[in-house]
Amino acid sequence: MENSMAKLEQTAVRIRRAIIEMISAAKSGHPGGSLSSVEILTALYFEIMRIDPARPDWEDRDRFVLSKGHACPVLYAALALRGYFPQEELSGFRRMDRMLQGHPDMKGTPGVEMSTGSLGQGFAAACGMAVASKLDNRDNRIYALIGDGEVQEGIIWEAAMAAAHYRLDNLTVFLDHNGLQIDGPNREVISVEPLAEKWKAFGWEVLKVDGHSLEEIIHAVKQAEKVKGRPAMIIAKTTKGKGVSFMENAVDWHGKAPNDQEKDAALGELEVICCEC
Repeated sequence: MENSMAKLEQTAVRIRRAIIEMISAAKSGHPGGSLSSVEILTALYFEIMRIDPARPDWEDRDRFVLSKGHACPVLYAALALRGYFPQEELSGFRRMDRMLQGHPDMKGTPGVEMSTGSLGQGFAAACGMAVASKLDNRDNRIYALIGDGEVQEGIIWEAAMAAAHYRLDNLTVFLDHNGLQIDGPNREVISVEPLAEKWKAFGWEVLKVDGHSLEEIIHAVKQAEKVKGRPAMIIAKTTKGKGVSFMENAVDWHGKAPNDQEKDAALGELEVICCEC
């Protein structure tokens, strides 16, 4: 699926608007890390991945795992806009009687490849999917998204070693490096630096991008596809709460819903951006 850059940028704005509307309606959710990863999912679902929304179980599809499962609003918005389920379902976010729960549910939501939420486990599952594809001699690719606070989890590094050991060159992982987690800046909670050097030492190909540049993201993925014999890590420098001025770089918006006034202000900013696309 090929789109012009302007169309992809408009899609990113639509995803951001959906994130704000979903979390506001639910009065619960995680806007900061959802907004920071919008361009990554926009590039994957609307330009890069080989998928068919009409056949979510197609065996040869590419797969995406949202390891930082609390950021599911960005995944739900991307899936709905891509056609996996009606966009009207977004209004039921975090309602017990609807399909879009507070963390991804692979049994209840079309397009969700793995139930995630316990940090690090989604990343490990993505590594397992890449192993399975190798064993089955499939040419599909596996993608995953992890958070920078998430790399404080031991399971991340166990799986990272396994991925390098098994030479999983069909695996590309994005690290959403917005610098903030629920308790504050990474550097104050548990420093995760030097990120690039650590992943290189674990046997990964490492690429760095501006996580809000669709062009850089798409180019990096194409570079990763050419790598042979090792998995690829794309470290994406992002801004938490990107696109909404009062949410940007504000740790308070890690897991807080906007009230009606804040929602209207956020949508007003995004509407202006959309008109400029």
